[in-house]
Amino acid sequence: MALKKAPKAYNDEKFLNSPPARSLRILAEYLEPQNRFRKEKVKDTIVFYGSARLVSKREANKRIKDLKKFKKPSPARVSDAEIDLEMSRYYEDTVELSRLITEWSMKQEPGRRFVVCSGGGPGIMEASNRGALKAGGKSIGLNISLPFEQDPNPYITPALNFEFHYFFMRKFWFAYLAKALVIMPGGFGTMDEFFELLTLVQTKKIRKKMPIVVYDRKFWAKVFNFEELVKKRLIDKDDMKLFYVADSVEEAFQHLKTELGKLYMQKPESLFNPKV
Repeated sequence: MALKKAPKAYNDEKFLNSPPARSLRILAEYLEPQNRFRKEKVKDTIVFYGSARLVSKREANKRIKDLKKFKKPSPARVSDAEIDLEMSRYYEDTVELSRLITEWSMKQEPGRRFVVCSGGGPGIMEASNRGALKAGGKSIGLNISLPFEQDPNPYITPALNFEFHYFFMRKFWFAYLAKALVIMPGGFGTMDEFFELLTLVQTKKIRKKMPIVVYDRKFWAKVFNFEELVKKRLIDKDDMKLFYVADSVEEAFQHLKTELGKLYMQKPESLFNPKV
């Protein structure tokens, strides 16, 4: 009896999901996004980093309203709800900054436009995609599969909604197209992404000029003491010039607009030769 034809290797799902095919899966997370970015004519991005845990002001107020339905809500829950409301301003500021930068970008010539890019999930990621949609522009979501499932937010442009398995390939696509970064308040993930790219800029492994905006001096001053690092000669004083601290949406927008205008509006950089 004749043997049944074996599946071609590229159709063999068991093989493709096995350890020996890991290099193929890694390569796929490079080639498939590259192909989609080409189709969508995305060359330059403005990346927003920040906490996935922050909520909109509307949602924060709803949580407080819901708590009032209980006769004696626990102090811990009340405290959490009050902090959610306090921190919701960063969600709202992100929506507004993303809207402003997208509206400005859409007025530029084709080939000189910047697309908002986020990690694709909730919180600040959602807010940045939401602001871009509000302006009528495209936006990117580079999502990551996690044990506690992070679903894509509904404001991402469908053709630019990605799902990654490998953190390092996701980080590559954040860095490769980025022409500016906005660092909103966030936790471990935000700090990891911020410091990794800051290190690449400092060591000139990223050679392109990339404005970095750190949002809200008071918040970050309680988290990091950069002046102490300078004082103890652990970083150079000039390293403080690698990022710009903004305390308002308008200040952040004006800085980004000015710097991107100087750096990229004269001769836009190519998607496939970005001097990373």
